Amino acid sequence: MKRILTSATLLAFYINAFPQMDFSGNTLAVITRQAPVSTGLESIYVVSDVTGVSASYHSPDGNRVKWYRFSNLGGGYAEELHDVTYNGNVSTLHSLQGDMGYIIEDGNTRHCYWVVNYAAHRLNLGSLSISPESDCSTIILDFTGNADAINYYSVNGQKQELSRGMKLGYSTLKYDEEAAIYVFDDVADELSHVAGTIRVAAPLCNTDFSLSGDIFLDAWGESRSVVSPFYESKAVEASTSAQQVSRDNDNEQKVETNGLGGSAPVEIDFHAVATDAAIFKEWQIATDSEFDFIDYRANELDMNYVFNNEGVFYVRFMASNSAGDCDFYSPVYEVSIGDSDIICPNAFSPGSSEGINDIWKVSYKSIIDFECHIFNRWGIQVAHFSDPSQGWDGKHNGKLVPAGVYFYVIKARGADGKEYNLRGDINIINYKRNYSGSGNLTE
Repeated sequence: MKRILTSATLLAFYINAFPQMDFSGNTLAVITRQAPVSTGLESIYVVSDVTGVSASYHSPDGNRVKWYRFSNLGGGYAEELHDVTYNGNVSTLHSLQGDMGYIIEDGNTRHCYWVVNYAAHRLNLGSLSISPESDCSTIILDFTGNADAINYYSVNGQKQELSRGMKLGYSTLKYDEEAAIYVFDDVADELSHVAGTIRVAAPLCNTDFSLSGDIFLDAWGESRSVVSPFYESKAVEASTSAQQVSRDNDNEQKVETNGLGGSAPVEIDFHAVATDAAIFKEWQIATDSEFDFIDYRANELDMNYVFNNEGVFYVRFMASNSAGDCDFYSPVYEVSIGDSDIICPNAFSPGSSEGINDIWKVSYKSIIDFECHIFNRWGIQVAHFSDPSQGWDGKHNGKLVPAGVYFYVIKARGADGKEYNLRGDINIINYKRNYSGSGNLTE
């Protein structure tokens, strides 16, 4: 074997992409695939069977070219070929071998190619079955037949693979964000080759698996396919969401949180959509992130829950199949409820400037029980309310009360268990007697 070039030298030569090899004696069309630039090859030729096939090259400049052949060792170990005939500027190699690289030296230019003998790699689809080793997350398909890797080598002797472009088809479910449901999805995975087993994510619906190809037989009109037995899905999946019911009370103190929660009571709607195999479905609430002890369960897809206690709570959705051997757990939602507080103002001015300090309200957070009574100096109740977001507009029986001192009595309980028994005075600041708002002043 004659060593003619170093690998680095081969890659340094200018590659002319136009001249190509031509073939004769082949019964089926030769398939040409473009090689990655990094390989130093211009083209890869797939010949159905190289037996009796010759290769020719037309020199654009009319040079008497030289032919070389290399194996997996790379172009640096190429050997010159002498079984070449010349007819004008066309040279023909009669001893074509498959699964080999060829270098054609045309003047100062060298063209490098690889020829695949498909007959040595012919696809044979035997059977496709579902392995008993399959589990909830992965399906293992056992394949019999021949769909080995078709390898070729770069000019530098680097091993490469020519993809067969085989297709593995099956059905599954995917979540449609817009429609908020799981819909059928036909999957077609491309496989470069198959060696014994195929692993795929477990489908979320009943389906069979179809293996077809390859692209070379497809091009020659000889497509092959094999179908597995029917598979009954056991994998479980769900899509979940949590939406906190908003509250915009101007006297409620804001509690900074990175997500769900804040000032109690916090009402959250939890929603789940599960796949067909999910038979058991449950929302779970715990006070520890590992869910070692579950405080609340709801066997439904939708759960509305009001958090009334201070602390951090963890919520997740779980589902399992009928056999109970495939489970799904959603991401965990963290709900943080802050401690309680009540601050009572001691003055306001109803009837003076509408919308400005004209309603007496407490400032509060995380108050879950509340009762407020307001009395005048004679002990007559002039207002009562049981919602801390509400307040007193300075009216009694539909009329503004006179300016002066009034008294509040508040009994409340916070999300942190704190009890409030508050008493204090409210000063109504003098307002103009000619106030023309709704209601009249009363003594």
